[in-house]
Amino acid sequence: MFKLLMATSVAILTCAAAGSAEGAVTVFGGGLAQGCSKAAMNGEDDVKFQEVCTLALDTEAMAPRDRAGTYVNRGVLKLRRTSYSDAARDFDEAVRLQPDMGEAYVNRGAASIGQKRYADSLPDINKALELGITEPEKAYFNRALAYEGLDDAKSAYFDYQKAVEMAPAWGAPREQLTRFSVSTR
Repeated sequence: MFKLLMATSVAILTCAAAGSAEGAVTVFGGGLAQGCSKAAMNGEDDVKFQEVCTLALDTEAMAPRDRAGTYVNRGVLKLRRTSYSDAARDFDEAVRLQPDMGEAYVNRGAASIGQKRYADSLPDINKALELGITEPEKAYFNRALAYEGLDDAKSAYFDYQKAVEMAPAWGAPREQLTRFSVSTR
């Protein structure tokens, strides 16, 4: 048996939630939808990239998967600007169009975390992991943030650990783990 001690403050958790990990969707075929995809993948946060996504959704013919992916990508851009409610609407539309797209769920979970609705985020993050996503370490990281918000330090610790295992070069979960100390009983 071990005891997990966590040194955290509301400010740290709030900063971490604002920096929750998001997963963009690759859209091929050129045009505005692909530009939207690249902006989301490259970490852009300027509102002009959201406008590219909106223009793509309004003017381009797309397969359902690409349309759903474009909603996810626009939502990711909105997440980065902390427009959590607007982002969640995009993820809802992506889920409606493509219910098996894990990235829509993990990002909708991130939007809930940003709104401090931690319990609401868990079903979406778990669904994303069940469906499979390109970067599952981000789902584990987000779920850890949610568990911290719910004062479940033990579950948060294990999810941060899982994120580190899956992506050893990614510093964010390793940095979060520095706030924990584990002792045996």
